[in-house]
Amino acid sequence: MQHPVTAPPIPERVRTLAATATPTHVSLAGTARPARPARGGVDASGRPVLLVLPGDPLYGVRDEPVVTVDLTASRSLGGAELSRGLLKVQGWVQTVPAGELREAAVAIAERCPDEALFEAVEDPGSPGCPRLLRVDVGQVVYLTGPESGVLDAEEYLGAAPDPLLADAERMIRHINGAHRDRLETALASLMAAPVADAWLWELDRFGVTVRSGALDRPTLVRLPWPAPVTDADSLEAALHCLLCHR
Repeated sequence: MQHPVTAPPIPERVRTLAATATPTHVSLAGTARPARPARGGVDASGRPVLLVLPGDPLYGVRDEPVVTVDLTASRSLGGAELSRGLLKVQGWVQTVPAGELREAAVAIAERCPDEALFEAVEDPGSPGCPRLLRVDVGQVVYLTGPESGVLDAEEYLGAAPDPLLADAERMIRHINGAHRDRLETALASLMAAPVADAWLWELDRFGVTVRSGALDRPTLVRLPWPAPVTDADSLEAALHCLLCHR
């Protein structure tokens, strides 16, 4: 008997987390310097892009040093920012080529709204101008709840985020903002027990993960779709069927 696929493949899941993640710290290999706060985002290829200002140890680098960039993917629930996963991207720092600066800045602008991005694009190479650096990925260490492991560059860069990511995030925000009562009613019916403080935690083409209980001691329940969905309308219909379950 063939069992249905209940969750995305690990490389896809890690790329999906990276697509919504924010750099928090960067450390330079081979030095005694502690990890420093980082600003930036992740480009469409899954590479961290760092906005580096004068005075930062990485500002003057030219010879592709090895770094580790911490990426944190989080979700806001009731005003609290809760971690969905931590990624440690290890690789070599490179200067973003001049012809790709604007594309890189646009890719990270949502995660890193900073006027220094415009300076980095409009006046690259001038004294004191902010720099955009990106990481040529060597491997990615992932920690996502009970799952942890390492992806090499080929596995990570060869995957792609969930193709329905943008629509899924929009639906999560809508349900968590306006229909949590329906979610709790549906879950109570499915689990034959009252469910308190339920939130949509993950939503993808393979199913949905619901988080309930106290924020510091949650319960996560994975509910797979009968078959993977292929478009936003089908994802919305599957979610609607869940919310209407009684």
